[in-house]
Amino acid sequence: MPDRGGSPSGPRMRVGRPSRRARTLLMTLGVLAVLAMAFVMFAGFWTDWLWYRSVEYSSVFTTTLWTKVGLFAVFGLLMGLAVGLNIWLAYRLRPPLSAMSLEQQSLDRYRMGVAPFKKWVLLAVTVLVGLIAGASASGQWRTWLMWINGVKFGQKDPQFGLDVSFYAFDLPWYRFLLAFGFAATVLSLIAAALTHYLYGGLRITSPGARATAAATGHLSVLLGVFVSLKAVAYWLDRYGLAVKSSDFKATGNWTGLRYVDANAYLPAKTILFCIAAICAVLFFATLWRRTWQLPVIGFGLMVLSAILIGGLYPAIVQKFQVQPNEQAKEAPYIQKNIDATRKAYAIDSTKPENYSGKSTVKAKDQLRTDADSAASYRVLDPNIVSPTFQQLEQKRKYYQFPTTLDVDRYQGKDTVIGLRELNIKGIPKRNWINDHFTYTHGYGAIMATGTTTDANGSPVFTESGLPTTGDVGEYQQRIYYGEKTDQYSIVGGPQKELDYEENGEKTTSYKEKSGVSLSGAFNRAAYAVAFSEPQILYSGAIGEGSRILYNRTPKERVEAVAPWLTIDGDAYPAVVNGRIQWIVDAYTTTNGYPYASRTTLGDTTADSLTVGNQQRTVVAQQNQVNYIRNSVKATVDAYDGAVNLYQWDTQDPVLKTWMKAFPGTVKAKSEINGDLMEHLRYPQDMFKVQRELLTRYHVTDPAQFYSGSDAWQVPDDPTNKDGNAVPPYYLSMKMPGDAAQRFSLTTTFTPNGRPNLGGFMAVDADATSKEYGRLRLLRVTEDVPGPAQVQSKLNGLPDVAQFVRDMKGADSDIQYGNLLTVPLDGGFLYVEPVYAQGRNALYPLLKKVAVSYVDADQPDGDTTKDTTVFEDNLTNALNAVFGVEAPTPPTTPPPGTTPPPPTSNDAALKAAIADAQKAYDAGEAALQKGDWTAYGKAQEELQDALQRAADAGAKLKSSGSGA
Repeated sequence: MPDRGGSPSGPRMRVGRPSRRARTLLMTLGVLAVLAMAFVMFAGFWTDWLWYRSVEYSSVFTTTLWTKVGLFAVFGLLMGLAVGLNIWLAYRLRPPLSAMSLEQQSLDRYRMGVAPFKKWVLLAVTVLVGLIAGASASGQWRTWLMWINGVKFGQKDPQFGLDVSFYAFDLPWYRFLLAFGFAATVLSLIAAALTHYLYGGLRITSPGARATAAATGHLSVLLGVFVSLKAVAYWLDRYGLAVKSSDFKATGNWTGLRYVDANAYLPAKTILFCIAAICAVLFFATLWRRTWQLPVIGFGLMVLSAILIGGLYPAIVQKFQVQPNEQAKEAPYIQKNIDATRKAYAIDSTKPENYSGKSTVKAKDQLRTDADSAASYRVLDPNIVSPTFQQLEQKRKYYQFPTTLDVDRYQGKDTVIGLRELNIKGIPKRNWINDHFTYTHGYGAIMATGTTTDANGSPVFTESGLPTTGDVGEYQQRIYYGEKTDQYSIVGGPQKELDYEENGEKTTSYKEKSGVSLSGAFNRAAYAVAFSEPQILYSGAIGEGSRILYNRTPKERVEAVAPWLTIDGDAYPAVVNGRIQWIVDAYTTTNGYPYASRTTLGDTTADSLTVGNQQRTVVAQQNQVNYIRNSVKATVDAYDGAVNLYQWDTQDPVLKTWMKAFPGTVKAKSEINGDLMEHLRYPQDMFKVQRELLTRYHVTDPAQFYSGSDAWQVPDDPTNKDGNAVPPYYLSMKMPGDAAQRFSLTTTFTPNGRPNLGGFMAVDADATSKEYGRLRLLRVTEDVPGPAQVQSKLNGLPDVAQFVRDMKGADSDIQYGNLLTVPLDGGFLYVEPVYAQGRNALYPLLKKVAVSYVDADQPDGDTTKDTTVFEDNLTNALNAVFGVEAPTPPTTPPPGTTPPPPTSNDAALKAAIADAQKAYDAGEAALQKGDWTAYGKAQEELQDALQRAADAGAKLKSSGSGA
């Protein structure tokens, strides 16, 4: 029967010790488990090292690693020593135990419990806080490297006269040291106070003195250190005002000092520094005075001063001095902000040129002639025709093209290009071997001219087929690295790869040294763990020569080898010297440029193409920045994955700083060969950041800037209903005064809250041009319809309504292409391709082209003021919008015939052309010297010569004596 306690009766079973054999087995299993865990942790580190070594950027890995290890060790040790030393000191300063109060009796059991393990407790606390502090400090590796390698900007801030490098490189490090000092002091203070309390140095409820003299002295020193650090913080806060962000109702986002900062906060911080320094001395004096009275009074005075001087006084200044006459008070500081912001974003040389929007040419035939040479109108929209490329040139389901194609230049023509990359989801039979061994790469670059389509509205391909043939010539067509290639592949071993299928399967075996060798068992084991794929360890498909390829997207590779760069959202391919190269623009940034307003890269670079498309999103190291330079051009070879970084901005101090930190990683600009240079272009994200800043900072007058009367905005994309910003467009075009087309990146502006055109901006995007990077900004002075108004008028045309009804009746979807804006003879020409895709069709076709010419000089009601047409092709649309046929190109006289003798009109034409060339050369020379007066005069002479040439040409045409 069970006993009274409910335990069963009978003899108790005794569990004996495990046998020696069992203990050995358990110990062995335990050791193996520890080793396995250690290997799992080591595998990630080892595979990272192997990857960096494979791309020949091992110095980046080692520099980053040792910097992190050094910061971890130094600051972890400092924090551990600070806290541990103060615990040990509090223990050594404990009072002798006497008659115990009730408070001490209750603490005695804790003291007795800790006593046998006090050394271990001390060690554990020290190690724990050290590990946490070290891990936090290792994350500051960028801050440390920028501080230790900082290069002078050669520019001083207008308030303190310090070089900008102090704010960009030094101040962040000093703030980190200060934050670390505060953390170490506070933790030491808490640990010391708890130890004193545990061992009787501090009392809460006991009668008599609340603290022993030793405890008072110890804690007062720690409080003195804390207040000393607060004094240093007040002093650094003075300089922090130059990079402080605030909300200024007149301008929105604001960085730098305003009137209240310079005249209230700045003196307040200086006064508070002095008070804190005195208060710290009073705390240190407690070592001799053994009383808290003066330090407490001093600390109270410091807190009161912080409230009155640091808070109330600036509020009074703002209320009674600034607000009654804010514009006048803030004007000098607004000017400093304007100057610094324009310099920090490289827009300081961009000055708006007044452009009336009134046509300077009244002859319709001349307008029609000029329209042909004003731009290479890209009717093939790279944002729409990807499905067309996919359907016509995919060839196999396991190939794919990016959603948005790219625009480049080949043989002087704007060209739409897309790579035929591997689509792992399209593999006929999915398994591990097919996914990672057989289907390993894409094949070929597909190109089409951007300015024409065939009679059906399909692209006119200049490079097509599998393998491709066309204008480019011979090149390495295999694509192992691309925007869509995000899975790993194992190549070069016993398993053959499918090269392409055309009249039977062609196989290949990778011959390059890219990737990491898997010939050794250790590497295979490491990658089996790192990729959670055990088959890598034992698969027979891996053998001698096998190499694993991963981190295969261009942006991913550039970001990995240069973790200090911000990567542009649009990597684009180009065929360079017989190889496909991905070109990646990269930026150096900082958020420590004094007085320069900050911008959020993720928001500023977003538009209707990037929203929902992660592949076109900027990869930002710092999202909030107030300085940016396109300092690096990077390339990634699509075949062997080789990454090259080229110094593009040779004056950028931030890049120079990183080049000191990572020597040998960035090549000189002179190493960029001519073939590559022809495909480099001005980057979109840089342009988008600059255009966003220029919506406000095109105004340089403080009073006008304050009023916001001339503020602009980037308009929403009128072809997209989601309400996102219109993207900038690459286009070969002529700006006013240009003699020839330039490959440009363009955008429009509208006034805040209004739909009409406020401004137009273009940048010379051709890296081979002497004026590469020159921003031209036109301020439209007359009432000219903006993109949304032009789109609205287009949608209201009867021809468009009929077209829409016909397409809807045929169950087709309509897609509006890029709405291109081009300045033309004082007015603006809008060109928009319109696509249609039937329900059973697999891709869209160009069906119509809309053209609108807006001229602010014509009176209301005159059809020339805003003429919008909707035709089958671009030529017909241009003819219709100007009401004249395109001029017939000159014909070559038959062999053996004698050309007519030159006439006076012919001589006048030649003289005008010579004068135009002379004026153009004079303008170029003036531009190089920065002589804007001479440049303006040269532009006037150029316009006059061009007009004389046009008049002479018209007379030649009417007389029949010339073309």
